[in-house]
Amino acid sequence: MSDTVGVCRVVKTRLGPVAVSVRGRGTPLVLLHANPGDGRDYAAIVPALAQRHTTYTIDWPGYGASPPPPQPRTTTAMAYAEILPDVVAGLGLRRAAFLGNSVGGYAAARMAITCPEMVSALILVNSGGFTRPNVLTRALIWLKGTEILTRALVGRLPRIYLRRRTPVVEEMIARDCARRGDQVSVAVEAAVWRSFMAAEHDLRRRAAEITAPTLLVWGVRDPILGRDGRSAQRSIPHAVWHPLHAGHVPFAEKPQAFLHAVLPFLARHTSAGSG
Repeated sequence: MSDTVGVCRVVKTRLGPVAVSVRGRGTPLVLLHANPGDGRDYAAIVPALAQRHTTYTIDWPGYGASPPPPQPRTTTAMAYAEILPDVVAGLGLRRAAFLGNSVGGYAAARMAITCPEMVSALILVNSGGFTRPNVLTRALIWLKGTEILTRALVGRLPRIYLRRRTPVVEEMIARDCARRGDQVSVAVEAAVWRSFMAAEHDLRRRAAEITAPTLLVWGVRDPILGRDGRSAQRSIPHAVWHPLHAGHVPFAEKPQAFLHAVLPFLARHTSAGSG
């Protein structure tokens, strides 16, 4: 397989087809994006990762090249997490490293809890699942879970939580702006936000069950999940903490600093037998 040209694969799941971009060669590394977003959010770091790993960049149902799920308004973060083991198995992988951002981090962490034999290493980037519920967070989730507010914030919210402008960040904002008028995409995004209220979305009690080597790379200037990094650190006692002066998506905002933390970690904790 070429290190520079990606191959698109499609895996069938209960939420519909899931598109996966495969690139590089080496031990397997699965990349999971946020809500909203798609696999292209990782464009700044995939070339470097693909020099040492076979990267599998997944588009969640309703985003990127993956069609929306059959019932967009009932999509949940938990449903994404539930199909992840099926996607990995459909790719023919026994075991892989996982790098997840936001809702992608939630899915990766949950998989490390429920399917530890499939996870060789775990990298959580401003991950969901570690928010301490209070009146403010509940109000934010409730408001953002309405399609009216979600529609109004399309193209605007990323300008707030992406704190440093790079070419990839500008492309992310442009893609988000292009979703204006896409009612299905708005419905999926709002529904996933509503699911953050569910008790099963809170991983803090179960996170101690994670046995895989874990790296927390956290953008501490993230106005949404920036403070949750310390909660994740307390919940996963063996995790390595690596803060970055960035927003919600540090691998797009500060890619070189991100790779400086991630590449040595992967080199230590992945091996030829992982896949």
